[in-house]
Amino acid sequence: MAHHHGHAHGHSHGHSAESADYPKLNYGPGAKWIKHLTKDRLGTFNGGHFSDVNLSSVLYIQRIDNQENIKLEVWDAPGLSKPSFEEAMKQKFRPAKKGESFGPSWTNHWFKVSLNIPTYWEQYEHVQFEFDPGCEAMVFTPDGTPMQGITGGWGGDRRVEHIIPRSAIKAGKYEIVIESSCNGMFGVPWNGDTIAPPDMNRYFQLATADLVVLNVEAWDLLWDFQTLRELADSLPGNTSLQNKALTTANAIMNVFDKGDPSSIRAARKLAEEVFGEDWAKKREGIYDEGPEKSQIWGIGHCHIDTAWLWPYRVTQQKVARSWSTQVDLMDRYPEHRFTCSQAQQYKWLEQLYPPLFERVKEKILEGKFHPVGGSWVENDANMPSGEALARQFIFGQRYFESRFGVRCKTAWLPDSFGLTGALPQLIRLADMDYFFTQKLSCQLTQGHTTHPRIRNNINNFPHSTFNWVGIDGTQVLCHMTPVDTYTAQATVGDVNKGLTNHKNLESSDVSLLVFGNGDGGGGPLAKMLENLRRIRATGNRSRDIPPVNMGHSVDEFFDVVAKESDAGARLPNWSGELYLEFHRGTYTSHGSIKKGNRKSEILLRDVEVLATFASLYRFHKSDYVYPNERINDCWEKVLLNQFHDVLPGSAIGMVYDDAEKLYAEVRKEGEALLEEAFKTIFPPSISITDPAMKSKKAGTLIGYNTTFFPRRDIVEVPLGGAASRLRSQVVQTSKDGTVGLALMDCSTAGGLSFGTGMYADCKPVSVTRLGDDKYVMKNSGIALTISEGRIASLLDVGLDRELIAEGETGGLVIFDDRPNYWDAWDVEIHHLEKFKKLRFENVRVAAEGPLRASLKAEVKYGQSTINVVISVDAVPASMKKNSLSLIRFDAEVDWHQRHEFLKFELPLNIRNDNATYETQFGHVQRPTHKNTTWDMAKFEVCGHKYADLSEYGYGVAILSESKYGFSCRGNILRISLLRAATAPDADQDQGKHEFSWAVMPHKGHFLESDVPVAAVLFNSPLHVRLLEDTAEAPLLKAKPGFGVEGAPNVFLETVKRGLDDDFKTHEAASPTVVLRLYEAYGGHAQVKLKIGSHIPVAKAVVTNLLEDELEELNLLQTEDSSLVVKLKFHGFEVKTVKLILGKPGSLPKRDSWVTVEKPRA
Repeated sequence: MAHHHGHAHGHSHGHSAESADYPKLNYGPGAKWIKHLTKDRLGTFNGGHFSDVNLSSVLYIQRIDNQENIKLEVWDAPGLSKPSFEEAMKQKFRPAKKGESFGPSWTNHWFKVSLNIPTYWEQYEHVQFEFDPGCEAMVFTPDGTPMQGITGGWGGDRRVEHIIPRSAIKAGKYEIVIESSCNGMFGVPWNGDTIAPPDMNRYFQLATADLVVLNVEAWDLLWDFQTLRELADSLPGNTSLQNKALTTANAIMNVFDKGDPSSIRAARKLAEEVFGEDWAKKREGIYDEGPEKSQIWGIGHCHIDTAWLWPYRVTQQKVARSWSTQVDLMDRYPEHRFTCSQAQQYKWLEQLYPPLFERVKEKILEGKFHPVGGSWVENDANMPSGEALARQFIFGQRYFESRFGVRCKTAWLPDSFGLTGALPQLIRLADMDYFFTQKLSCQLTQGHTTHPRIRNNINNFPHSTFNWVGIDGTQVLCHMTPVDTYTAQATVGDVNKGLTNHKNLESSDVSLLVFGNGDGGGGPLAKMLENLRRIRATGNRSRDIPPVNMGHSVDEFFDVVAKESDAGARLPNWSGELYLEFHRGTYTSHGSIKKGNRKSEILLRDVEVLATFASLYRFHKSDYVYPNERINDCWEKVLLNQFHDVLPGSAIGMVYDDAEKLYAEVRKEGEALLEEAFKTIFPPSISITDPAMKSKKAGTLIGYNTTFFPRRDIVEVPLGGAASRLRSQVVQTSKDGTVGLALMDCSTAGGLSFGTGMYADCKPVSVTRLGDDKYVMKNSGIALTISEGRIASLLDVGLDRELIAEGETGGLVIFDDRPNYWDAWDVEIHHLEKFKKLRFENVRVAAEGPLRASLKAEVKYGQSTINVVISVDAVPASMKKNSLSLIRFDAEVDWHQRHEFLKFELPLNIRNDNATYETQFGHVQRPTHKNTTWDMAKFEVCGHKYADLSEYGYGVAILSESKYGFSCRGNILRISLLRAATAPDADQDQGKHEFSWAVMPHKGHFLESDVPVAAVLFNSPLHVRLLEDTAEAPLLKAKPGFGVEGAPNVFLETVKRGLDDDFKTHEAASPTVVLRLYEAYGGHAQVKLKIGSHIPVAKAVVTNLLEDELEELNLLQTEDSSLVVKLKFHGFEVKTVKLILGKPGSLPKRDSWVTVEKPRA
């Protein structure tokens, strides 16, 4: 009986439990949902039509804007002036009020704000002052320290709140100063389109000037809900986390009751089902929990274009606004790390905002604010010369080291429009190992705005993390974040994309999340840091989202990548340039800026060469000191203008007004520095371009050759006035007798060039008119025929070889130029489909030879006039045996076209699958065919001083002295001359231009040719002077200071003084001279660097770009007492050699050597 009872009881108990767990009867409709409708519902919880009843209705507890509590006074700075805080505080302020409008565009308005805080507000946790001027602004302390930036308006980058300190709330009084600047984050585009030219008469209304109490718990719920919504919207597929986030967010909406404050707390408790119990109490400690390895590395960043849709002076304000905001956020969010590049911006901060600079410096020393990039600005990486790129790194690294005691390890060019294959070598030579870039796979996001696609527009770049191998074989570890932007908004989608979009997870599974509003500044916002905490909390509990970490640096990220990839051995390689298949028009836009860059680079090279020799020789000025600071000031201006939206021609007109002034200053100072150097090494002399030449009765023409190549040049000498006595020194005179042509010889490659008569190996030129419209210019090497306004023939006379393709003609050609969106940036492949060949008109003989033959011609097209002088000289392009003469084109253009593209083309009787273009410290080959889409994409490319199409035995190059755009499709070699975009500069390139190019036929393939040498000479005119007295000119007797012997493929590019020399006195101990050489053809070489016996070298070392000593070199002495250093090069290698000088009497005694070379004793 007992057993039976027990069995029955057990059965009954089991049945009851089962019923309690799962009821027998079901009268309900079930819990089936319509998922997409629930997702859509989430959009009604904040803002919008239901803002009076949803979460928005409880975000604020108090808001007042009366004059009793808020006193505003304003001073309107006159015109476009940008007074300092100290200057502004001296002015007379007037009363101001909310709702008032301020302008016009680019003006600055200073507000004094006095707040009386109600005493009963002391009970509240969070009180803030909201100031929305509709534009950008900056909050200062009453003593002038910037505290934070303000971004007005209602975009996703909005930040109008200033948190009032607890002490001020208790005191009931608070004062601040606000500088409001009448421009938006992206300038003031006149029609709302980001890249439209600026509206110069925009006014901005002060929409808000309110004292506000926040409902902190409601705001926390808002951030909770936002993250949940992102999880529901952004995670792919149908994951458990995605559904959990959606159901939790839906439940929050059901729990929330605007009339019941406790419902907010209950709703936040629901969010813990996704984020974890009590996750919020852990604050930054949330990053200490969860997976040990994080796949997504968050780093705050604020990309500030040094100029773009705003001028330089506005950038200076943007820097202070953005960086002060980040310093403020670091104090509130201990995990926040912020990385920022561009030494120029740090220097502006140091000069203009010293108190903020000190705050930034403190954060750098704490390891929270990270300088990155090691360059002066985020420069264009296509057009600056090799030496200019070196100076970007030298000036940047030395600034960071001098101010903060650190060098950067990671180069940083996220937004540059393509990257030369010379960069990896220069990055490593600048003491950096890593590189971050983005443009080839970039999708920009700013707030809630996504810009049109800005990335390769034909092919997708195949890697995220890879070894980038440069043209010389040097590699740098490169990361291109799969998040595809350097302005990420720190969303769930961003974090997830860092993993799902990674293109080589098989070799590396970590990504950088570079987040923060950028281009126009701003940087990370508090809401981004709040979101990342919640995303991390989610990742600590779920594998459906990759874990994100904070609190680390970009360098630490790369260190991990290097370690996990076995020092890059497990990563893919990309060899050569990182060509951007986009923004190809930037090689040509704003021709005057391209010219200013090239001419300034050459001028500063010449200044350094001459100033170095002047500081060594001091023949006529014994107290001359190398003007290091003045040279550096010039370099800083040139480097600034190489910013990646200035040099490319993609900024507003105001920027180019500033850039032109900087180039003019460099030109003026550079010419003054040249004169001072010449006065030191020459006796009394003047430049032949000096107007005083006309009054000079006698003297000797002397040219100074700043290159280290032998050369012969034909120079124009003014013969007007008393200078007519110089006729005996010229070989050919113009028809009106005012200009003579002198033949200057520097065939020994020394520094000096002397006037001579025609040599036996000169090739006298002539010009013949054949009929009404046919002209032939020729010498014994080449013959050019112009017929019916086109180049009908280019003949190598000696080989009787026609270089123009049969049935074709060369000359000027104009293309329709209407890109799909980015006007100043882009030229699209379809522009090649619609063109018109232009004809030279009114052709006439300008010079008949024998030294130079010239034709003058003009082209009238639309509203524009093009005047061209076409010349052939009796001297070859270089002193290389069998070198031919150049055909030179000197153009004066009055340009008034719109959306048309002027080029010069030659259809050549030459075939090759590749053409060759100069790049920094070398050259690059690019396809002439369309085999693949990768080949098709390179229909417009960047070159420096030459582009060449060669086959076995022969080639033709086009040389450029200020243009960078080239093309070779099939057999048609082109140079791009002028564009005519209207956005963002409505008047881009309108007006007068002067520029030159040359056609250079050459025997032998490019690699056998003198094209690189001729291009240097074409860009480096002699400095010709009239010496009044040659009897007292020691320089005329001095041997060349430096020379390179033994291999024609190694070029001596730079001669300057050492970075760490003492420039305070001409008697400085152990001065140094620094030489930079490179291999120019892509092969090995062994050379002898020859040093003149009059230069007292005590020691020679190889250094990196920063002049850290790497290797001591043996000094050898030759029979003529010169010194020789032997150097070995591999293809495109750059070497820096530092010569440490001693006093001549203190050097080891030099005996006569029997053999030609021996190590010096």
